[in-house]
Amino acid sequence: HTPLFTFVCTLLQPQPILRNYIVWRKNNVFINIITLYFLLKKMEISVAEAEKRTGKNAVNMQETYTVYLIETRPVDAASEGTNPALDSLWRRYSEFELLRNYLLVTYPFAVVPPLPEKRAEFVWHKLSADNMDPDFVERRRVGLENFLLRVASHPVLSSDKIFYLFLTEADSRLKALNATFRVKNPDKRFAEMKHYGDELQSVISQLLRVRARAADRLYGVYKVHGNYGRVFSEWSAIEKEMGDGLQSAGHHMDAYAASVDDILEEEEHYADQLKEYLFYADALRYMCRKHELTQYELEMAVQDLTSKKQQQEELATGTIRTFSLKGMTSKLFGQETPEQREAKLKMLETQIEEGEEQVKERNAECDEFVKSAWVDIERFKEQKDHDLRESLISYAIMQISMCKKGIQVWNNAKECFNKM
Repeated sequence: HTPLFTFVCTLLQPQPILRNYIVWRKNNVFINIITLYFLLKKMEISVAEAEKRTGKNAVNMQETYTVYLIETRPVDAASEGTNPALDSLWRRYSEFELLRNYLLVTYPFAVVPPLPEKRAEFVWHKLSADNMDPDFVERRRVGLENFLLRVASHPVLSSDKIFYLFLTEADSRLKALNATFRVKNPDKRFAEMKHYGDELQSVISQLLRVRARAADRLYGVYKVHGNYGRVFSEWSAIEKEMGDGLQSAGHHMDAYAASVDDILEEEEHYADQLKEYLFYADALRYMCRKHELTQYELEMAVQDLTSKKQQQEELATGTIRTFSLKGMTSKLFGQETPEQREAKLKMLETQIEEGEEQVKERNAECDEFVKSAWVDIERFKEQKDHDLRESLISYAIMQISMCKKGIQVWNNAKECFNKM
């Protein structure tokens, strides 16, 4: 309830969606204004529908993608009996990813709600692996709505300005979101590794989708051979000279049809090996994100130290070069006494010493992280090359063996027919 507190709260009154409180240190120095508000209590949020669209991507190539309609409406209006029009905008899944990545880096202390899966499960039977499949798109729509509702009910994340703009404005502000949390001096090696992780996940996902479709069709082909067996057995019952040959051929077909379950179980084993590296790609991206956060903390420590040194210089010379809260309060409440200025200078000296120590610690932490991470990345590369090579060779051998079994079945059937 100081004059400064009253003045700041007056400035904040035009922002009705925010409830604010002031954070103070032991010495009552004003630190920050934190917005704490559960957005969900002020706004109805839903992802109402999904729509398939076609357009050109960043490299000017035609692509088909899905967009999701976000609808919002103030809760206050509904409680007052009015029925205002819904505000709505379309977002792609990639924009939801961009928002979540921003939240992860900006709020490292928060458990950020997860997004639904980007791609369909890699199943060979019953469920479609097509990202455009209506059932999968509907499941993802529900998951995206749940993500927005969880963020909007979070005590910290719900008050984020970028999140609010994500819900309400479809302008180019979101396109600049990457720059919001990117570090100023990114390590090129980690940027390339992050890109590699994205590409690795993409190609393995495509391979698993192709394999899932092929396995589904293979299952059908094998089971159809069971119909051969049934027909040959029924036919043998009405033939005298040909009966034994037809029945034997039918047995071969039945055995071939029954073998598909073991074959697909073996295929699942190789698919699981590929899926392991699908998830390794996530681990790579997380490591790169952790490096970004470490670098970001270092840059913030350097920025804070620079700011403290500038404040020290301004206090010592009596010159204010940039707009600051100090300059505003000086104009409102008058200049500080020499004693107050001396006390603040001493406090700043202590803070600068602490800041310099923190910068050293952050530098050492960042260097140690880069050194340790890169050693493990090199180890991972060797492991990946070996494992994927062995897995792909074994998968090829299994396919060759499976084809040979099919040839053998039909050779056996041919011999049965020759003996008729």
